[in-house]
Amino acid sequence: MLSLHDSRHDSFHDSLHDKTVAITGASGGIGEATARLLARRGAAVVLSARRAERVDAIARDIREEGGRAVSCAVDVTEAEDLQRLVSTAVEAYGRLDVLVNNAGIAPISPLAALDTEGWTAMIDVNLRGMLNGVAAALPVFREQGSGHLVSIVSVAGLSVSPSMAVYAATKNAVRTVHEGLRAESTDGVVRTTAISPGYVRTDLADSMADPHFRERTRRNMDAMGIPPAAVARAVAFAIEQPGDVEIGEINVRPTAQG
Repeated sequence: MLSLHDSRHDSFHDSLHDKTVAITGASGGIGEATARLLARRGAAVVLSARRAERVDAIARDIREEGGRAVSCAVDVTEAEDLQRLVSTAVEAYGRLDVLVNNAGIAPISPLAALDTEGWTAMIDVNLRGMLNGVAAALPVFREQGSGHLVSIVSVAGLSVSPSMAVYAATKNAVRTVHEGLRAESTDGVVRTTAISPGYVRTDLADSMADPHFRERTRRNMDAMGIPPAAVARAVAFAIEQPGDVEIGEINVRPTAQG
């Protein structure tokens, strides 16, 4: 297992030692990789996901390796769960500097399939879940005088492919909310960053409803997908910037992805 001090990877340093970062969807993939990387760089991390036992185990692992981490069960579709996540961060570490909105699903299928349940689920998790996070974190950011919202969106919203219409729409809606929040934050209190991954080796394809698209996505992930740590490094880059610098959007994709 990778040690927090393993010099073969990101060496331990304190560039984020004064940051408290809460992460949704942290039970695996990009969320887990982000929690581990930020902890190695000195941040206090608050991991959340529906799979409480999994985030508890990851947080325990981080602590055993010298990092600071706590965890809690969160369903992002429940506003009170996001309030509990923010409260957990403040109670454990005295503040919340960054909320990483990573939880997302992709029950993708052609519009003609009329998967209205899948459409609703994507809206609830990908968009409403992010708004629940904004509602929970923004008052804390305002009271502190600083805060940073980071959302994992997708390159799917930049070039919409067949079967991706509703999924891409939810991700582009998140971009729109980010831009609106940025426009309302000219006092410099709140920074926003939208990070758009391409193919990343995660289990996101498991939630795709269309079997043809699901298998094609898995093949592409296996053939060219980048590791979740690549996206985690983009998150770290954005939040390591000084307070007067905002990285609005980053696209992170395999060089082989068209």
